[in-house]
Amino acid sequence: MAMTRLLEIELDPAVLRAAQAGDSRARAELYRAFSRATYALIRRLIPRQAVADDLFQDTFVEVLQSLHAFRGEAPLGAWIRRVAVSKCLMHLRSPWHRSLLWLDQLAGEDANPGAAVLPVGGVETDAALQIDLEGALAHLPGQSRAVVWLYDVEGYTHEEIAALFGKSVSFSKSQLMRAHLRLRELLGARRENTVCMPVSSNF
Repeated sequence: MAMTRLLEIELDPAVLRAAQAGDSRARAELYRAFSRATYALIRRLIPRQAVADDLFQDTFVEVLQSLHAFRGEAPLGAWIRRVAVSKCLMHLRSPWHRSLLWLDQLAGEDANPGAAVLPVGGVETDAALQIDLEGALAHLPGQSRAVVWLYDVEGYTHEEIAALFGKSVSFSKSQLMRAHLRLRELLGARRENTVCMPVSSNF
């Protein structure tokens, strides 16, 4: 099933106005409309579930607290996306994130807990390819994963990504190039394993 992006979600203007005025039922409707896509975006950028859960909560706390200031210059989904992405990038730049990576490496674990294991065997279908790609994305370093998702899926420009990270445009371009090369390696390894590894007769 295709994931609905935040920019594709529409909310009845009357519901938005009521939510801005503090109506609890309207705010609940807004949450139901945007929560799933917001959480999906955060999980693409932050594979560690516990951290993603906290960032999701922080995102909606800020959205609801700041909703009265939303003026509609951009779609509501774009505004919520900006809040969510900002929270994720703040985490990726934080000493807390670096400490988690250091602890994972010290324990000899994957640097991205929660990353899907690339599947081996089975029939090559669109669904299988989607699983492979998501698993490969989860194995990328945090900044590279964020850049490739923002550029390739969310449609951000290199200039916009550079501004989000407080870096140069060349930073965004180089991160994207390295991410694409790493994804090809991961997906290529998966295809080789599919060909070379026997499938158990008990499967």
